[in-house]
Amino acid sequence: MRLVNVACRAVHLVGVSLLVGGAMWGVEWPGLQHVLWLTIGSGLGLLLREVVAEPSWPRNGRGLAAVLKLGPLGLTPLVPDRRESLLLAVVMKDLVRLSLLATVFVLVSIPAAAEPPAPLPPLTAGKLEQVELGKLLFFDPRLSGDGGFSCDTCHDPAKGWGDGKPLSTGYPGSEYFRNSQTLLNAAHYKRNYWDGRMAGSDQATLVRDHLTEAHFMQVDGRLVTERLKQIPEYVDAFGKAFGAEPSFGRTIGAVASFIRTLTSRNVPIDRFLKGDTGALTAEARFGFELFQGKAGCVRCHGGPLFSDESFHVLGVPDNPHVFADPFRHISFRRFFRTLGAPGVEGYTTDPGLYGVTKIRTAWGKFRTPSLREVSRTAPYMHNGTLATLEDVVAFYNAGGGTHPNKSPLLRPLGLTPGEQRALVEFLKSLSGDALVIERPELPDYQPRTLGKN
Repeated sequence: MRLVNVACRAVHLVGVSLLVGGAMWGVEWPGLQHVLWLTIGSGLGLLLREVVAEPSWPRNGRGLAAVLKLGPLGLTPLVPDRRESLLLAVVMKDLVRLSLLATVFVLVSIPAAAEPPAPLPPLTAGKLEQVELGKLLFFDPRLSGDGGFSCDTCHDPAKGWGDGKPLSTGYPGSEYFRNSQTLLNAAHYKRNYWDGRMAGSDQATLVRDHLTEAHFMQVDGRLVTERLKQIPEYVDAFGKAFGAEPSFGRTIGAVASFIRTLTSRNVPIDRFLKGDTGALTAEARFGFELFQGKAGCVRCHGGPLFSDESFHVLGVPDNPHVFADPFRHISFRRFFRTLGAPGVEGYTTDPGLYGVTKIRTAWGKFRTPSLREVSRTAPYMHNGTLATLEDVVAFYNAGGGTHPNKSPLLRPLGLTPGEQRALVEFLKSLSGDALVIERPELPDYQPRTLGKN
């Protein structure tokens, strides 16, 4: 009996841990219901153990039915024996726990209703002086280690605030192995990066990660601070924006304030959702019907961002340049080693979310990107293997690619060529007015008076 008790408790605890972990990371498990059944079954085993192990029940002959019998008001247990009252408390605790698990089972067994598309909510505006300072810093190459490139190298306003390349460039001497995502509407995300490794609630920390990451801009914050102190215009700007001299913390805060202003504007779909039926062409309206109906895109691309901000495996084909290019290959191996991912030397494909969670069922999952401004951000997918929107729609129409962990949501759609064209036309309506900012004139270093450095 003791071994049964230990086994049930072990299975129960592991099951609950897996369920909680899956809920936190939005992990899709093909065997999730089996985990729930095991968890509930082990809980029943613990409940049965409480019943069987109680020695007084066979002797007094009342049994479980008598112990659980309620009083006339339906509230008072008719159990005179204190020992049986304590047992009743244990039994009721187990029943409550099992009822909660059963509720979870029902919730995961029924597909969640897709969040309907909606306009983007407004963001709180930052202090104007900080935004203007952040704009200068965004375009300033002195925020990189070698002073050779700036934030807009990979997030170019003229290229939809991405870089227009399948795989982004890296710090000199390296190349990167994923596609550079747009910064438009980035301040609305709950999680950032393709693998969701950073929270979206702290934009300043995200900026710091971009500046200091070895494969991105690889700069030391102390060096940035000393550089900026040698530029009188920046010293004055920091004083107006923060009431203090340049520091690395204030630098990343200013850049984050600027990024918060990079949002979609005058978007046809938003006008349509607010009642302007003429905002979409007839073909785009048909595409919107397909998006919500036959094509089923809204299951993962709903809400204000047109993204469920969860993680899925699509079976996107590998980009051969990741391993054919030695610089990208080295960046790939080093990156996952720094994340502590096990068995990095054996990876032959991008593990995605697995590199962050180390949960095997997360292998190959990537965050659902926003579809806002999607017509400006080609090429597509985490590795840039799909060149056009037409390619993307054709990929989904075929039911995605091949992967052992592919999402069960993907299936062949059976869209006709005309329906695919309508869907592409609708996707174009998710882009608003182009947000192009000209590179500002940057201030130069100036000699400082001796003793005032």
